Amino acid sequence: MENVIKAGIFGVCIGDALGVPVEFKTRETLKRFPVVTMREFGSWNQPKGTWSDDSSLTLCLADELTKGYDLEKIGQSFVKWNKYGHWTAHGKLFDIGGTTRHAIARLIKGESARFSGNIFEEDNGNGSLMRILPLAFYLKNEENIEKLYQTVKEVSSITHGHFRSVFACFIYVIFAIELIKGKDKKEAYSHIQKIALEFSENQGFNPKEIQLFDRVLKNDISRYEEDTISSGGYVLSSLEASLWCFLNTESYSEAVLKAVNLGEDTDTTGAITGGIAGIYYDFENIPEEWVDVLVRKDDIEKLCSKLETQLLK
Repeated sequence: MENVIKAGIFGVCIGDALGVPVEFKTRETLKRFPVVTMREFGSWNQPKGTWSDDSSLTLCLADELTKGYDLEKIGQSFVKWNKYGHWTAHGKLFDIGGTTRHAIARLIKGESARFSGNIFEEDNGNGSLMRILPLAFYLKNEENIEKLYQTVKEVSSITHGHFRSVFACFIYVIFAIELIKGKDKKEAYSHIQKIALEFSENQGFNPKEIQLFDRVLKNDISRYEEDTISSGGYVLSSLEASLWCFLNTESYSEAVLKAVNLGEDTDTTGAITGGIAGIYYDFENIPEEWVDVLVRKDDIEKLCSKLETQLLK
């Protein structure tokens, strides 16, 4: 289990760090000057191997899960990140999404983590999808699909409470769980399509919302042309892009480089792709030179070991 946790968490952080120096760059620019390995400075003027809010909030969640599951404590760890630089690469944050910022402001004022998230349609950025991966390790043996969905919903809704964000997180988590269990990626993908569609029908979810997921759930997202794949900050775009990159490549490095070179929200697409690619290809197949330059790699490794210990209890 430790290896798969380590692979997934490092997968997120390295995908994020590859994308940080080129965040906001267009796809056209990156076609001319593609990312092929770790860069430094660039968009955020950060040293090589620096990760951003995607990894920070993933690590906050993973850290809290080493102590069990407590939604309020997860919310407070996000506050500590925002106020004190908890689980940042260099002691202070340099990137935060608007929806996340508003939710954390409510938490600081004393709002419960159950009610802190934004619930409007315009609040469907990728800020909860980018940090949700540790739940796959926590929920991997959960056989009650309703309970699994409810937990994903609670953790997403600390910041992103609209159904679309929650359902995107749910799809990603159940896909990651299939990969943790050792399924072939194509087989895992077709299986979660069935699970998600059946579950949404049984729950009576809004058909108009579910229809927005047709490219992922009814069709095969991997078969779409690149120019139909968006890589901005919208949660559905990020889900589609990460699945598309993962399903259309054959290694961790190929998957995350494809994700980052789509441009725009490069660190987040890299992080979301990197989480599932890390799990699938194993830690040993993440390039060593990328692991070596990752900021706070020893702290991240210790956290992965702690999480494994907790989940084996």
